[in-house]
Amino acid sequence: MKRRAFVCGLLMAAVALGVGLRRSPQDADTLVWAADAEGGAPYVFQDPEYPQEQIGFEVDLAKALAKQLGRPIRFQQYEFASLVSGLERGDFDFAMNGLEITPERKSKVRFSKPYYVYKQQFVVRASEQRFHTLNDCQGRADVVIGTLEGTVAERLLDQLGIPKKIYPGAVEPYGDLALGRIDGVFLDLPIALYYARNHPKLKFAGPAIAPGYYAIAFRSRDEALASVFNHALNRLRQSGDLRRIYEKWGLWNDDQELGGDADEITAQAIRPWTPARFVPLLVEGAAVTVLVAVLSMLLAVALGLPIALARLYGPAPLRWLALGYVEFFRGIPILLLLYFLYYGLPVVAVNLNLGLTLNLAPLQAAILGLGLTYAAYEAEIYRAGISALPAGQWEAAAALGMSQSLAFRRVILPQAIRIILPPMTSDFVALFKDTSVVSVIAVVELSKQYQILSKASLQYLEIGLATAALYLALSIPLGHLSRYLEKKWGQAPGE
Repeated sequence: MKRRAFVCGLLMAAVALGVGLRRSPQDADTLVWAADAEGGAPYVFQDPEYPQEQIGFEVDLAKALAKQLGRPIRFQQYEFASLVSGLERGDFDFAMNGLEITPERKSKVRFSKPYYVYKQQFVVRASEQRFHTLNDCQGRADVVIGTLEGTVAERLLDQLGIPKKIYPGAVEPYGDLALGRIDGVFLDLPIALYYARNHPKLKFAGPAIAPGYYAIAFRSRDEALASVFNHALNRLRQSGDLRRIYEKWGLWNDDQELGGDADEITAQAIRPWTPARFVPLLVEGAAVTVLVAVLSMLLAVALGLPIALARLYGPAPLRWLALGYVEFFRGIPILLLLYFLYYGLPVVAVNLNLGLTLNLAPLQAAILGLGLTYAAYEAEIYRAGISALPAGQWEAAAALGMSQSLAFRRVILPQAIRIILPPMTSDFVALFKDTSVVSVIAVVELSKQYQILSKASLQYLEIGLATAALYLALSIPLGHLSRYLEKKWGQAPGE
């Protein structure tokens, strides 16, 4: 009876979930618009006064389109990098989020008529005197320019041969520029207008260049829907509503007088992404992954043992501190810690007038953040392994005249290694995979390199298979090594 009731409960829950996910009849006419509100100003971002609501020039444009179409439009939060694939899967009806018309995207989706003409703007520190335009940065090995992944700006930097640093969002590069971590930022003019125009430490360098077009993306088969939106955009342009929206957000300029048809507009084509082009970049990302994982684990091991010993044998205040360390670093997300170490520490140093330079490099912050976090886990593993040994081991060592420290080094720790080695190697494998989170502080490891390449080429399958092969090539030998060490060190003397 209990099993039957349990099965019936599962079926009822599944039916309820299906009903909840299905659109209600009154929502059948609603169009779902997807965009990424994370750092999306001035396109789409949360209203500071009403955080549950979205604002931005594309939010106003969506409202104007809904009025023209006579159909409600509902916003759906969606990661920018996945907008094209989500559209193809049918997760929403259209995407509008500063999507640049590129040959790769045009091969996957149907674009509307352009609704905005953008250019690229180069931004530097207000005190910068070494260069005045982006072209001045060519041939300079001492210059690093920040940009967003998978953008036309990134492509232009590659074409000019200018060293770049890739960021996941628009806020971070301007912050790093103000702190002196990079030498400039090259992004779309609407982004620069919002984040850099009124920043006291930044200035525009040279005029905006390289015009391009934003358009609304639909599924390839949704020709009728795209046509309806095109007519609505034409009416908004003719009535002046489009201009009023852009003037409201300070985005109107003479370039907006240009028209255009998405089918007639072509961005500069690039060579196809063959394995000879993307595999070396993936290997480079894999090397960064290995470096971060190994150094972070060494730091965790070095910190974990003293913390475990403090919990086991230290005086009361030291035991409390060790316990607080373990609970704190096990309780906060790694992502939050990385953000604080990389972006927060410099601000803290400035606000508190510490007179210290707490300006960590991305790799330093990544290794420190992962090492501090995993040290808490290693400490608990060591404590459990040491505590598992019978007290008779200490007594036998004392009977042989050994001091406590000598007994620990020669008797207790060697035996404890047999216990702690399997969970410690499992932690190393977990840390190896957790290195993917360090991409939030502009460390381009293997998974981030995959995101960058797949977004630029839209070859998710080919590049994904190559990335998976590299992860396996790294993790399988690691598994063999851990089993070898367990076999070699996990045997008692004489076995």
